[in-house]
Amino acid sequence: MDLSNLQPAKGSVRNNKRLGRGQGSGRGGTATRGHKGAKSRSGYSIKIGFEGGQMPLQRRVPKYGFKNINRKEFKGINLGVIQALADKTKKSTIDIETIKQAGLASKNDLIKILGNGEITSKIEVKAHAFSKSAKEAIEAKEGTAEKIDI
Repeated sequence: MDLSNLQPAKGSVRNNKRLGRGQGSGRGGTATRGHKGAKSRSGYSIKIGFEGGQMPLQRRVPKYGFKNINRKEFKGINLGVIQALADKTKKSTIDIETIKQAGLASKNDLIKILGNGEITSKIEVKAHAFSKSAKEAIEAKEGTAEKIDI
């Protein structure tokens, strides 16, 4: 360490000059705001998204479609996956808890059973919704497809 690399402790020196506090401060007079115009006045603020009179991006971009706020989003699980789960757990009843414990759905998911895949044994399935083909395939093997209220 020598005199060439000495510096004050961090936070001990303020480097921000106070604006508009007289000519002796070095930032008096216009206080770095320039002369005249709205930006030099107190109380000036620009609206969010304002682009100097040019049509703002948010208004230029076309709006499209419709977003239904009451939409129910289902997690789809195919029959093949249900059959594999039944074979793995050796259970004849597959319900929401079994599906969640297997990691196929998370805590708040609504579950819909879809018709892709094949059922090879009699299984009782409980879910929030069923596709028509899934329900027919389950009932063709004498199983039951029980719908749970949402």
